[in-house]
Amino acid sequence: MKYLHTMVRISNVEDSLEFYCGKLGMVEVRRTESEAGRYTNIFLSAAEDEERARSDRWAPTIELTYNWDPEAYTGGRNFGHLAYEVDDIYALCQSLMDSGVTINRPPRDGRMAFIRSPDGVSIELLQKGDALPQAEPWASMGNTGSW
Repeated sequence: MKYLHTMVRISNVEDSLEFYCGKLGMVEVRRTESEAGRYTNIFLSAAEDEERARSDRWAPTIELTYNWDPEAYTGGRNFGHLAYEVDDIYALCQSLMDSGVTINRPPRDGRMAFIRSPDGVSIELLQKGDALPQAEPWASMGNTGSW
């Protein structure tokens, strides 16, 4: 068995691409549209995986599915969460906060944080390698909402 992708339904293509690509730094590697099925699939990879994802159709990606006929999607946490390893969890969380993203579970331990996408999907950010030393404002920051 080989992991292929995680599919997340989205309600707005522009908002989702701004979040996943503009704020998280992911890269769009493939897009397909189905007139008959009335949907658009957008495949994103982590920047470090871009070369592989462009040359290997089955490299690990996230598939954003936009259904052309509006639907209300609730409970993005139902399937669990997406998880990404990051080089500097404090720097990324600060950048995300500066761009308006709520840090639902701050990286108090220097290791793990949670955020949510515009559609409520829970995303775990994990520090690459060992946890960073505890630092403010993160060490004393409380949780916001659910994650």
